[in-house]
Amino acid sequence: MSILINKDTKVITQGITGKTGQFHTRMCREYANGKNCFVAGVNPKKAGEDFEGVPIYGTVKEAAAQTGATVSVIYVPPAGAAAAIWEAVEADLDLAICITEGIPVRDMMEVRDRMRRENRKTILLGPNCPGIITPEELKIGIMPGHIHRKGRIGVLSRSGTLTYEAVGQLTELGLGQSTAVGIGGDPVNGLKHIDVMRMFNDDPDTDAVVMIGEIGGGDEEEAAYWIKENMRKPVVGFIAGVTAPPGKRMGHAGAIISGGKGTAQEKLAIMDACGITVTKNPSEMGRLLKAAL
Repeated sequence: MSILINKDTKVITQGITGKTGQFHTRMCREYANGKNCFVAGVNPKKAGEDFEGVPIYGTVKEAAAQTGATVSVIYVPPAGAAAAIWEAVEADLDLAICITEGIPVRDMMEVRDRMRRENRKTILLGPNCPGIITPEELKIGIMPGHIHRKGRIGVLSRSGTLTYEAVGQLTELGLGQSTAVGIGGDPVNGLKHIDVMRMFNDDPDTDAVVMIGEIGGGDEEEAAYWIKENMRKPVVGFIAGVTAPPGKRMGHAGAIISGGKGTAQEKLAIMDACGITVTKNPSEMGRLLKAAL
């Protein structure tokens, strides 16, 4: 078992004919069961063609109807990415994973508000995220597959590179991962820390979780309070941006401290008070998790 995706998930690539979409679809198909999982691409202008044997359809709805796909991954450029997310939502997919970086915040606010208003069933992961991987079964996104091993540790992160760092440490210590989820660093996004923690808590095949956050916003604090009340498994936490000065954006669009709120120190203090094992040193994440088991 795993959360959100497994070896039987059928996936559509939106933006399959662009350079990025082609490269990562190819890499994902070469990983584990990817050849069987990536069943369709979408490009209205190239409908009826194919990419290395993957049929291309004019719309997400048509691709889903023809192939039974329930998940899409989006590599559409920023200007059209929000519309691509909405197309996946309208097709009633279970999960839309948006890798695209640089989507205008206003576009994302409109899409997210509309999803809530219309009570849509599609779960959104991202945007500006590395995607999701269930090791040795399926990867959807841009993470390097070779560092992952099948196992029982959940990994959840706002930062792409720190996801890989945590995974690499766990693998080196002989601890595999159940699923690794990158939720992305934009201020307006889909799944939050708290949502993924709920899934890991309910997953019988996850024994513990590494939770990685960043400065800015209040998502990590909200998750920490929930963890204190509900989580039945050990959690190790790290916050990127300990040295960030207030008011300066660090890396991600959502990583900005405003009005003294959202600092790394504040987040770490709340996480610590909620029973999460925290570290200020990213190189200790794996070791601390092993000790917590």
